[in-house]
Amino acid sequence: MDAFYASVEQASKPSLRGKAVIVGGLGPRGVVATASYEARVFGVHSAMPMAQARRLAPNAAYLVPRFGIYRDISEQVMGLLRELSPLVEPLSLDEAFVDLEAGGAAWDEASARLVGASLRADIRAVTGLAGSVGLAASKMLAKIASEQAKPDGLVLIEPGTERALLGPMSVRTLPGVGPATGDHLRRAGIHTVEEIAEAGEDELVRLLGKAHGHALYAMALAHDERPVVAEREAKSVSVEDTYDVDIHDRVRVGLEVQRLADRCVRRLRGAGLSGRTIVLKVRRYDFSTLTRSETLRGPTDDPAVVREAAARLLDSVDTTGGVRLLGVGVSGLADYTQEDLFAQVAGESAEHSVEDGEEEPAEEQRVAGPVERRWVAGHDVRHVEYGHGWVQGSG
Repeated sequence: MDAFYASVEQASKPSLRGKAVIVGGLGPRGVVATASYEARVFGVHSAMPMAQARRLAPNAAYLVPRFGIYRDISEQVMGLLRELSPLVEPLSLDEAFVDLEAGGAAWDEASARLVGASLRADIRAVTGLAGSVGLAASKMLAKIASEQAKPDGLVLIEPGTERALLGPMSVRTLPGVGPATGDHLRRAGIHTVEEIAEAGEDELVRLLGKAHGHALYAMALAHDERPVVAEREAKSVSVEDTYDVDIHDRVRVGLEVQRLADRCVRRLRGAGLSGRTIVLKVRRYDFSTLTRSETLRGPTDDPAVVREAAARLLDSVDTTGGVRLLGVGVSGLADYTQEDLFAQVAGESAEHSVEDGEEEPAEEQRVAGPVERRWVAGHDVRHVEYGHGWVQGSG
């Protein structure tokens, strides 16, 4: 899906269509979750500090995420994908791999293009949103094709053309090549995918180690045997909050940990899970991050047990200089399978006035309250005099 969160907001709020929309945490330490294509013209992009985005696009509409609505629309799209194939692997709310052959689709250019075009039309008809489709023989190539197709397009990489396409691309195009690996390759004089292939497998193993070197060389040759996996077992459930101002009071730190433990358990129970290992995450004033864990005798979803374990873990952490982020998680899960909920936590706390947080029930309408009520930018409201509307604000 293209600029998913921002596109949902533009679709539901006609006055935002064609305008710069930025969705994310609105506090001093908030980050951009999604920027509309109109906002990207000003240089705004996801993961950018919100303060920087405001400097680049001061007149944009700044909205907190509404994850309940995003999930509803995501499920509509995933339902369309499951009609094409039983093998659908969601990567996030707005992206998924689909094994079309498992759904009986013929793999030739005309048939593939027809499937892709029909899917895009169905997505627009059901959600009113634009989706980009990448078609290829492997997950890596399909991902590259979908990026090339944005916004609102379709790209098919035909078998036999893969290496010619990949050759001039940056090494950062390949899965597993982040900033550190990219810099390491650059220092070795390797800048493009073609140069990775030319360096040879032995040289890559020498530079990056056996596992990474072998995998990267294979991908540079356009070989990617990873299957589409329809179900992934959850590894952890976690919530975390980033605070606008560092917390120095040890008592408040303890209270925040207790609150996070309760939220984590609600999330755990909502997924029908229990877990054995309690994890505490603390990011201090100097950006150093500490993680502590304790493994229990058996799985639990008891909030009192999780609170007590988290408190014990906190006892071993020095928070004298101040704390900017706290998190509580549970791993070693049992009884249910579901996607790892950790990745979807980022940004949700915008509805709690922090950068990251837990899932809350969607609120389609809010009843106007007293003057002191807090109105959050982007939320739907119902005013006793003016009726239904939404809150707009850029600062």
